[in-house]
Amino acid sequence: MGRLKIKRGVRKQWVEGKNWRLADEVRYIQRRAAAHDGRIVTLGQLLLFSTESGDAWLLDPSDQLATPLARDGDPLPIHIEESHTNFAIGWTGAYQINGAAFVYRDKDSGNVRTILGYPTQKITQEISNMFG
Repeated sequence: MGRLKIKRGVRKQWVEGKNWRLADEVRYIQRRAAAHDGRIVTLGQLLLFSTESGDAWLLDPSDQLATPLARDGDPLPIHIEESHTNFAIGWTGAYQINGAAFVYRDKDSGNVRTILGYPTQKITQEISNMFG
């Protein structure tokens, strides 16, 4: 499939036949979050989602990495380096889904947030479809 390098929390991945820009998809999901519109988008091994509460996230389910993209409808900064063949993401933490709870641990502070009300069942199903 592709080559994978992990360095200082930044994931670099080679994507064969890539015909999309990750930065464009991030902006799209941030706009959906600003409109309080719940969406789930999958791109290769990545999953982006927005919620009706105005939050948005970028997930790497294979490594359980996460970075928030929006909170309460307001976009958050994200570090992405992208070329036509690969991209690197500045992941800010890790996540897990425990039933109805979305749990996020920030890698710098170690703080843990447990969030209820996200479409965890749909997210889990999409992840299953990605790797099933």
